Amino acid sequence: MSPKIPRVNANQVIRVIQKVGFTFSRQSGSHKIYRNGSGRRVTVPFHTSKILHPKILGNIINDSGLTLDEFIQLLKDF
Repeated sequence: MSPKIPRVNANQVIRVIQKVGFTFSRQSGSHKIYRNGSGRRVTVPFHTSKILHPKILGNIINDSGLTLDEFIQLLKDF
């Protein structure tokens, strides 16, 4: 059985994706766009302390190329 999607805010997601090599590229309104060396793009809706919806977080995890287990492990490292 796969683990439950964690309840996290944008700051926590940004720390995880930066840890795996994504860097800030640009911002469009309240969406921060990150890219890695291979050109993969992740868009994070940035509303400081607001918890991200599980579907949005799932899309961010998929876009980053991580599995849910890897994301949770990286999240625990903070």
